[in-house]
Amino acid sequence: MKVAILGSGSRGNAIAVTAEGSTLLIDAGFGIRTLQRRAQAVGIDFASVVAVLLTHEHGDHARGATAVARRARCPIYASPGTLRALEATLDGATRALLPSRRPVTIGPFTVHACRTSHDAAEPLALAIHWRNPQLRVGVAYDLGRATAAVRNLLSGVCCLIVEANHDDRMLRTGPYPVVVQERIAGPSGHLSNREAAELVGELLHVGLRTVVLAHLSDICNRRELAADVVGAALRSQGFRG
Repeated sequence: MKVAILGSGSRGNAIAVTAEGSTLLIDAGFGIRTLQRRAQAVGIDFASVVAVLLTHEHGDHARGATAVARRARCPIYASPGTLRALEATLDGATRALLPSRRPVTIGPFTVHACRTSHDAAEPLALAIHWRNPQLRVGVAYDLGRATAAVRNLLSGVCCLIVEANHDDRMLRTGPYPVVVQERIAGPSGHLSNREAAELVGELLHVGLRTVVLAHLSDICNRRELAADVVGAALRSQGFRG
């Protein structure tokens, strides 16, 4: 199974998971030309996309979903709340429900989902595996708090794609008004580097091989800062991935 981050941040998010010639596109937060160009750059043919999975309806995650579904002739999977929120923009695209209480088989993949804490209609975190349930990829971004359900979903994954959106100090001293700062740092906002480090530390196990820090803020974070904070927490527990 191949995992490619086609982009992650406030400008757009998209992750491609490929196995047996089939690709799941998790979120489509860019225009279709950008998505195609980035997919081609990592050797992924858009014709292999068997489904678009949406974590929620915000534009940086769903902007290109309808265009991709049309081009690839594939369905859009999302929670009932997300599909309702996007009703006006789906424009005839095939839709399918992504429930949070039972797994769904899509092509060669098995997908598990659970609700997250974010200011969207019905946002989801995802865990995906191909053949071996022990080799799962977990995706959790746009969540203000890591709930027990999210921790349970991500427990035992071998590849963890997790939000490290902002540095606490940079957020408080940055240009955002206080009301926006409180929204970002609140229980329906985004995880900070510190909170991401705490979550990843809890999820660490012998089979965790890869950790990707996603959805970093362009204004209130820096890549090296996020890597240092989360990396220090992992190294202190013996992580060698």
